[in-house]
Amino acid sequence: MTGPDLSFERAAMARGFARIAGVDEVGRGPLAGPVMACAVVLDLAHIPEGLNDSKKLTAKRRDALAKAIMASAEVSLGAATVEEIDQLNILRASHLAMERAVAGLSTPPDHCLIDGNLIPKGLTAPAEAIVKGDGKSLSIAAASIVAKTERDALMLALAQHYPGYGWESNAGYPSKSHRLALQNLGVTPHHRRSFKPVHNILYQQKNVSD
Repeated sequence: MTGPDLSFERAAMARGFARIAGVDEVGRGPLAGPVMACAVVLDLAHIPEGLNDSKKLTAKRRDALAKAIMASAEVSLGAATVEEIDQLNILRASHLAMERAVAGLSTPPDHCLIDGNLIPKGLTAPAEAIVKGDGKSLSIAAASIVAKTERDALMLALAQHYPGYGWESNAGYPSKSHRLALQNLGVTPHHRRSFKPVHNILYQQKNVSD
């Protein structure tokens, strides 16, 4: 298996697009915390070595690459809050985070490469969706790395205020210890109430208090 390359970027440039943004999000599956997206316009003359799908990299390697990406590329982050996730649904919220990340770039991109199989409705630039794009496009891989490191850092900070849920290691995902903590410690303001394990606990509590 080869890693990501510039095939999609070069194909877009051949169609007349100059500024190509790779866009990815992280945090659809967790029970707690926001969903985070990132848009990256790489400097094709200065691409950090070793870019890949963030899930295939160690935390240490991700952190080093995120710093290198921030130093060499144009980067913008966008997020959707727990309230927005509960109000809209996780898919729409993740698309909203992507739209915000793209909108935050200092100059609008000519074309976006979106990780996944759907293009967010609110994007103002032309875009194409690439399934498993973080393993195919270097721009999307860069976006996946920055989005993951930023979200992990945020969950680590939240873990200091809400100890016991293991967010410093599970980043809000439904690990066994996190589910157990939900049962024992209850639901925090950072938990997604529309997600079934959280919703079920709130429902149980309501029934007990009624």
